[in-house]
Amino acid sequence: MKAVVLLSGGLDSTVCMAVAQNRGYELFPISFNYNQRHDRELQSASSIAKHYKATKHIVINTNMDAIGGSALTDNKLAVPVGHADHQDIPITYVPARNLIFLSYALGYAEVTGADHIFIGVNALDYSGYPDCRPEFIQQFQQLANYSTKAGVQDKRQIIIETPLLQLTKKEIVLLGTDLQAPLELTTSCYKGGQRACGHCDSCILRLKGFADAGVVDPILYELGV
Repeated sequence: MKAVVLLSGGLDSTVCMAVAQNRGYELFPISFNYNQRHDRELQSASSIAKHYKATKHIVINTNMDAIGGSALTDNKLAVPVGHADHQDIPITYVPARNLIFLSYALGYAEVTGADHIFIGVNALDYSGYPDCRPEFIQQFQQLANYSTKAGVQDKRQIIIETPLLQLTKKEIVLLGTDLQAPLELTTSCYKGGQRACGHCDSCILRLKGFADAGVVDPILYELGV
């Protein structure tokens, strides 16, 4: 069995990789250099792929900062700090990112003969992104069934797997710990420093998840966090 895994180098995607590995899949991780604010997550993704002895790890280059509109791709926009509870979609949302990434993953799955695509989207403890919702995954699954040779000619469904979709960040940390995922290799900070800032939305969610799980976060944070 083969599985494509969307691997950002973050906590969720790494636990997602651990789930796929635990289920016995041959791993084909795919990562993206989309001209994001920093490349630390790509360094982490490479280390995690090597840890799992992935069959083939590919990095897709795409220029999403040309579109802009996100603090993760436009350095003129400040990364928000101080809270992670939003009533609206935050400025760290990257327009159509998961739609684009899943489309690449679908093509990769078709070429490698993988019948499953794992993505670490989460609908509970997340930052309000519309492309992390169950509705989005359901609609993309329907699209996948009708947009590939595998689905139309070969009648081979490529299934989108979302094992973390209904888990809290606490449960994701506990699952990763149970599966002995290399959480020390992951990065979550939107700012991408050698030490995580501890104050951006992503750091706040991560720190709360580890605290709620009663597990020590193995990565380094700036002093005072």
